[in-house]
Amino acid sequence: MRFVEQMKEKVLDGELLSREEAVRLSKEPLKELQEAAEEIRRKMCGSGFDICTIVNGKCGRCSEDCKYCAQSAHYHTACMESYPLLSVEEILKGAKYNYERGILRYSIVTSGKRLSEREVEQVCESIRAIKKETGIEVCVSFGLLGEEQFRQVKEAGASRVHCNLETSARFFKEVCTTHTYEEKIETLKAAKRAGLSICSGGILGLGETMEDRIDMVLTARMLGVKSVPVNLLNPIPGTPYECNKPLSNEEACRCVAIFRFLIPDASIRLAGGRGLVGDKGEACFKSGANAAISGDMLTTAGISVETDMMMIKKLGFEARLCNE
Repeated sequence: MRFVEQMKEKVLDGELLSREEAVRLSKEPLKELQEAAEEIRRKMCGSGFDICTIVNGKCGRCSEDCKYCAQSAHYHTACMESYPLLSVEEILKGAKYNYERGILRYSIVTSGKRLSEREVEQVCESIRAIKKETGIEVCVSFGLLGEEQFRQVKEAGASRVHCNLETSARFFKEVCTTHTYEEKIETLKAAKRAGLSICSGGILGLGETMEDRIDMVLTARMLGVKSVPVNLLNPIPGTPYECNKPLSNEEACRCVAIFRFLIPDASIRLAGGRGLVGDKGEACFKSGANAAISGDMLTTAGISVETDMMMIKKLGFEARLCNE
């Protein structure tokens, strides 16, 4: 039996792949990987497609030095916009707009290392308003909060916390020096202790190896993550990564397929940078991916909700909440 087929059968029998098996798998022919990953996705997840949008709830002048980010105060980019937390009315308006278009999740994302206590209280008002006036699920990405703050967020009506690992523990210090990998892991653990589900993935194309990508997903698996955003680096002029070469579509498909093998029942979610590949991610959705962030990203243009809804239907998916 060929190695890809052997690993597929192992996954479908309920066993977890080791790091060594995943590294070996990553070197196998792409077409075989794609077909096996799709079979795993169909059998483990069915036709469900989890789709969400994000709102830039607080923008710019971030204290952190993440080398990929246009909002970091450490770099000089074209992203000059900066504003405090959006009002309840503005955040609610966005939630209603997306809910009416069939979006299942709405994520409020804020710049900075973490929100203050006052800001947490303010944004909880927005969450309560959204839950009162729509049926959309609310996700939050508020930085490195603690368990008590996450309990406040959950009581307001949020159901999921997003905090990307970004890359492996080994490579993270090359990406950011103003907070640690351990702080990210503790944030995700605190969110789980507060009763929230967690969403965590990373960015491909920072200069990491395939082993780094595998280690990142293995860490997510260890933490119990079932929603894994896959961002493709969009090299922003003015950031230290402005000259990085974007990933090819083939490399993105290979990564998505490996991630499906590693967390077979997860929502593998194409996120930022999807517009850099010519097919808007369609090949990745045929390689094991089954979720997406639709609409604009934080500081870059995304793919419209209408375009994504047509693609989902074309590929035989059905928009619905997954991994609750």
